[in-house]
Amino acid sequence: MSLFRRKRAKDTEGTSTAEGTSTAEETSTTGGTSTTEETSPAGGGDAGAGAVEVGGPGDAAAAAGPAVAPDRSRGPFDSSEVPDEDGRLPLGGLRLAGREGMELRFEVEEASQRVIAVTVAVAGSAVQLQVFAAPRTAGVWDEIRGEIAAAVAAQGGTVEERPGPFGAELLSRLPVRTGDGRTAHQPTRFVGVDGPRWFLRAVFSGAAAHDAQAARPLEDVVRDVVVVRGPDAMAPRELIPLALPKARPQQAPAESGEPAGEGGAASGRDDLDPFKRGPEITEVR
Repeated sequence: MSLFRRKRAKDTEGTSTAEGTSTAEETSTTGGTSTTEETSPAGGGDAGAGAVEVGGPGDAAAAAGPAVAPDRSRGPFDSSEVPDEDGRLPLGGLRLAGREGMELRFEVEEASQRVIAVTVAVAGSAVQLQVFAAPRTAGVWDEIRGEIAAAVAAQGGTVEERPGPFGAELLSRLPVRTGDGRTAHQPTRFVGVDGPRWFLRAVFSGAAAHDAQAARPLEDVVRDVVVVRGPDAMAPRELIPLALPKARPQQAPAESGEPAGEGGAASGRDDLDPFKRGPEITEVR
């Protein structure tokens, strides 16, 4: 599978992530946290949130060069470096720490119906997370940065390599059309972390792509990630599948016989469960 190629839909950051997707939606919101399963085709049109207006498209930056591997002592972590039961939400190849007001969106591959990406949204900004297998002896981020730069250039955008909290990163700007017909550049920030036999890609959008203060809550999410690579042999850059969160078991009814309601042992509503699956809608093409 190509790392940044998709047959039918392009990512908003200008590179794609998987072959073919379906459109599915699943929502559940309680206690300020929600989960949404959705994939939708993205193409030309109005500029999205965080677009920066410019006079016209600029020249593409040169391919990125090698960089020193980041210090992972404060995360992201490998599953061998943290306890199995640490309160993080298990999502297959990733485990995430919850945040107040955090929303999760899952991208599902059409052909296999497997989860290929999770997007974490906080306060109007978002970061898309994907994890891939990597060689045992070397990382892949140095090489992938050059591929991203070439892909952005092919779409008429610009890309700048710069140091960041996770090491070398890329800030790309793709030309988009605003509602009044003018040209703007929409910023997208690419972060990569090489771990033991895995590679984590984080793509920031919205204000978090270009504003350090807006990015900080999502950077904390990325730093708290635990990657579950697993023991199976995998080809380099092969996607490590994710999984939807499992519904938590419901508590047994109260045995006291006290009627449900305020002050009773049994409440008239379900316990708050921010990860419970809701109604699902699938679009058939």
